[in-house]
Amino acid sequence: MWNKTEIKGKGKQIEGAIKDKAGKLIGNSKLEAKGKAERLAGKVQEKVGKASRKTAEAVQKVGKVIASKF
Repeated sequence: MWNKTEIKGKGKQIEGAIKDKAGKLIGNSKLEAKGKAERLAGKVQEKVGKASRKTAEAVQKVGKVIASKF
């Protein structure tokens, strides 16, 4: 299950893509650049969220293994 950070990162990527395409369409290079930067920031945010989620899942698995030993 995705966490909030991953979802926010995906949303930022979508917003960035819209700005990027709009900038290209109307010939606004600043808007296009801002969109590209926002997409990149969203990708990073999503990856951070995914790493956090995977770490939490691994800790839970270890906890279950330890609990089953007792």
